[in-house]
Amino acid sequence: MIETEIAIRGEAAGLECATVPVITLEGADKVFSNGMRGLDPIDLQIAPREFVSLIGPSGCGKSTLLKLFANLIEPSGGRMQWWGEDFRRVGSAGRRLAFVFQDPTLMPWARIEENVALPLDLAGVATAEIEQRVAGALEHVGLTAFRRHYPRQLSGGMRMRASIARALVTNPDLLLMDEPFGALDEFTRNKLDADLLQLSFERHLTTVFVTHSLYEAVFLSTRIIVMASQPGRVFAEFVVNEPEPRTEEFRTSARFAEQCRELSGILTQAARASGVV
Repeated sequence: MIETEIAIRGEAAGLECATVPVITLEGADKVFSNGMRGLDPIDLQIAPREFVSLIGPSGCGKSTLLKLFANLIEPSGGRMQWWGEDFRRVGSAGRRLAFVFQDPTLMPWARIEENVALPLDLAGVATAEIEQRVAGALEHVGLTAFRRHYPRQLSGGMRMRASIARALVTNPDLLLMDEPFGALDEFTRNKLDADLLQLSFERHLTTVFVTHSLYEAVFLSTRIIVMASQPGRVFAEFVVNEPEPRTEEFRTSARFAEQCRELSGILTQAARASGVV
């Protein structure tokens, strides 16, 4: 494994949980009911305000690992903690989690503002507060003018913005994203990447992002976890030590190109270790 120093981004938030790892895995693995080993034991920490990308060949367990982070599935062995405790404390102040899937999964019969309000409706939040928080989330993603539209009236990129707004409306501290921009054209993807970075920086989010694009990973991340397959495992960690928030100037810089080349070499090694090449 290629070892690098873990980059911790941002200043302390002044809360007790700000100095504790947001996620801790100690020997956590996953064996599915059919006996297939999805993940070898993994030791990993995600620090407050990091932007961590998961990348690697298909079938290496990126989405499985992200689902462990979200507690959508449980590890078969080992231990996991969120902010130093078990999952029962997740959802309290300073420990909120939101998940953005590959597909926007919007309700087609509901207007965008109603889609964004859904998690607050389910939580029984007062109507006046829902309206205020939905308006703020839509403004953050640039959809205020489209709040009364239905999903079918929006482009793919705008539907994904609505999905992100639905996550932001819960005021998350940890944002988990499973390749949300993979189906979009390059121009839209680059724009959403830049918008996501700005949101993450402004809101002091800890973000874990699954992607197949090494260019996207380098642009977005403070740290990149490179995974290998057969079975899924952490192969290497790669730190992107660049000022934040990132801009288009970085995307076209020699520094960006050099880090993409370096990461490409590590990915080639991971693919060979996986028997892909």
